[in-house]
Order: sequence, then structure tokens, then C-alpha cells
Amino acid sequence: MRDIMGMMGKMKELQERMTELQAELEAMEVTGIAGGGLVSVTLNAKGTLKKAAIDPSLLKPEEKEIVEDLLAAAHADARGKVDRLVEEKMRELTGGLPLPPGLKLF
Repeated sequence: MRDIMGMMGKMKELQERMTELQAELEAMEVTGIAGGGLVSVTLNAKGTLKKAAIDPSLLKPEEKEIVEDLLAAAHADARGKVDRLVEEKMRELTGGLPLPPGLKLF
């Protein structure tokens, strides 16, 4: 019975740490760039788009498709950084315990 109580205490502690981590991730920002810095997007670490920046040299009607492609590339860059950041934070939180494949906590 004592093992169960100890396990419940650890689960409660993990739950509290997860809540803190979610708040921390909400506040963290990651920027992805494309086109040598002509386009950038900033996401919070939960993946919410916070801002996008486009160099004025790209703001021509004939550059529309290029800008769209660069925005997508910058978003993919930022999203990859977010995924790595969240993975790192989860490793810290769980003490390196492996999580089941496909388990998303956010």
C-alpha cells in the first residue's frame, strides 16, 4: 500500500511539473528563418504563431509564390526547433524516462 501512496505522490508531483512546463513553453519563443533571413516566423514553444516578418524586397506581386514558399519553409524550420525544445524539456521533466512512441503531452 505504501508503494501505491508513493507512486501517487510522484504522479501528483509530475502533474504539477507538467503544468509549470506548459506555462514555460507558452512563454518561450522560437524563430524559424528561410531565404537567407528574408522571411522569418516566430512561434511559442507550444507551436502558436506569434509573428511573421517579410523583407520588403519580396513584396512584389510577381514574388507572391516565392513568399508563400518561404513562409512555409520558415514555419517548418521553427516547428522543428519547437519539437526539439519540447523533447528536451520532456526529457528533463521525466528524468530521461522514455515515453511511449506517439505520446503527445501538449
